[in-house]
Amino acid sequence: MFYLIYNTISIFLVVPVVMYHLYRSVSRGRPPALVERFGSIPNDLLQNISNRPVIWLHAVSVGESIAARPLLKSLRSRYPDHAILVSNTTETGRGVASDFPEIDLCIYFPFDFLPAVRRTLDQIRPAMVIIMETEIWPNFTREARRRDIPVLLANGRISDRSFSGYLRFSWFFSHALQLFSRLCMQTDLDSQRITAIGAPANRVVTTGNLKYDIPFRQVDDDEKKLLRAIYALPEDVPVFTAASTHAGEEQHIINAYQTLLKSCRELFLVLVPRHPERSAEVSILLERSGLPFRKRTSLQDGERLPEGTVLLVDTVGEMMNLYALSDIAFVGGSLVATGGHNLLEPASRGVACLFGPHMSNFREIAALVLTYQAGLQVETPQELIEACQKLLIDRTLRLEYGRNGLKMMTENGGATSRHMEIIGTYL
Repeated sequence: MFYLIYNTISIFLVVPVVMYHLYRSVSRGRPPALVERFGSIPNDLLQNISNRPVIWLHAVSVGESIAARPLLKSLRSRYPDHAILVSNTTETGRGVASDFPEIDLCIYFPFDFLPAVRRTLDQIRPAMVIIMETEIWPNFTREARRRDIPVLLANGRISDRSFSGYLRFSWFFSHALQLFSRLCMQTDLDSQRITAIGAPANRVVTTGNLKYDIPFRQVDDDEKKLLRAIYALPEDVPVFTAASTHAGEEQHIINAYQTLLKSCRELFLVLVPRHPERSAEVSILLERSGLPFRKRTSLQDGERLPEGTVLLVDTVGEMMNLYALSDIAFVGGSLVATGGHNLLEPASRGVACLFGPHMSNFREIAALVLTYQAGLQVETPQELIEACQKLLIDRTLRLEYGRNGLKMMTENGGATSRHMEIIGTYL
């Protein structure tokens, strides 16, 4: 009865969903790929996975794709005769994942309309489906189960903000959760929460956070100089990178930079909005501030931007390089109530990080960063300025924070091997 009602409602949602995706794609200047989202994959693409068992990993967007990278590497190493397919929901996620050398094919995840799901599964015929973090689609999991395809939830998490909503609609989500073969959760709290929503307790296991298994290393001076040349940055000037920023944060960053320049003229700001399509909006803020700035896409080979300038990054997929060339990094989505972003990325390059009070989506990581003294949490824009001044003045201190971040990465890995042990029981 549940699926009859769900699919009846889905029929009426087809038009609104299509209109939303058309609007989203056109407004961001990207193709909507509606044919693929309705389950029709071109034959020339399917040739990339033909005649081999397929491991299908789904990662919604950029963050999930990056978190899945250690798992993808291990899957490629352990199962060289399998084809690896990655699906994404967002265009930015697709853009990042399609560059991963470990995969054979990258597609858009189908809409959870029954014909689209059935057609996609019939074309791909996966040996296993791995879904990153918390994506619960009733038709997809049900149709996979009907075909005896194991579906695993990897790196699962239930944030504080989303838990109450999941719990309120547990009557809806529990149907799909019952169909997962295993649910691998980041923490014991996540395991408790997914069980409360309706997952079978005997299929839930705490495996740790895959994000701790991202490659980490100390960046040497020669590599920093090379990267700074690529991005036209001054060679010997402290670089402050504000990454994954959201609306409402960029103005605080601009104000902080202007204040910092009064006491530290030799400083450079790299500003990276979470969504590059917002670069026009951020450009207006920079123009109003009077700060000179250049967009990443307008840089010319061989040029060098002067200190006091802002590099506005309007591309995707370059974040790790930008952290590597930085001296200090602010991780956005945290001065506004978005829930924060991944602090492990700057830590993995030995860079001292700053973040705001809103870290509900990354509470465990934020607590660990503070425990290891790998970064500083600020409550207000003024505290952000003061923390930046502290780190800019004391080079020894910021280097110590960077080393502590690398130590944190060293001592908290292992989630990939725990996931692989479970995956191995189904392949």
